[in-house]
Amino acid sequence: MPVKDLRSTTTTEATPDGALLVAYANGDLSAAQELTRRLAPRVLAQATKMLADRTEAEDVTQEALMRLWKIAPDWRQGEAEVSTWLYRVVANMCTDRLRRRARGVALDAIAEPEDGSPSVADQMQDNARRKALSDALAQLPERQAQAVSLRHLEGLSNPDIAEVMQIGVEAVESLTARGKRALAALLAGRKNELGYRDD
Repeated sequence: MPVKDLRSTTTTEATPDGALLVAYANGDLSAAQELTRRLAPRVLAQATKMLADRTEAEDVTQEALMRLWKIAPDWRQGEAEVSTWLYRVVANMCTDRLRRRARGVALDAIAEPEDGSPSVADQMQDNARRKALSDALAQLPERQAQAVSLRHLEGLSNPDIAEVMQIGVEAVESLTARGKRALAALLAGRKNELGYRDD
């Protein structure tokens, strides 16, 4: 296929992510723009949920995309999904940051308010909940924290998580179940403080 024809299709919705990455590696900058448009919001959401810190999540998103551009020339289309590769990179980067926080290198995490105008009290409670969840996730074993985050914060299916983590689906189910139990135990004494009620 001539380069001209390839470029004419790179910004269409139907073009697979892998084809766009290959096109970018071949010099098509519009392919990178389209991939960024598609993937950046999703990985930013994943990182924000895991880190409970919008600024840190933006840093992770930018660094993850830079890694994607670096590996573009070696990308083998059809062997893996670009989004799955990127999710794995983001999850690993966030886990590393959470581990550093647990060792006392944490930044004071106050998430930027999302669109809309919740009250100051609601924002403070939401920030407290995110911080509590982030701190609790940091206390879990790394693989449990990653599985729980991808399943319950990012909403990935168990087969997708298995691909991201390079393990079997049964292992994902086990990690997720153990992680949820551990989180519940860690957060059990903080329900009132965080505004949760038993109905």
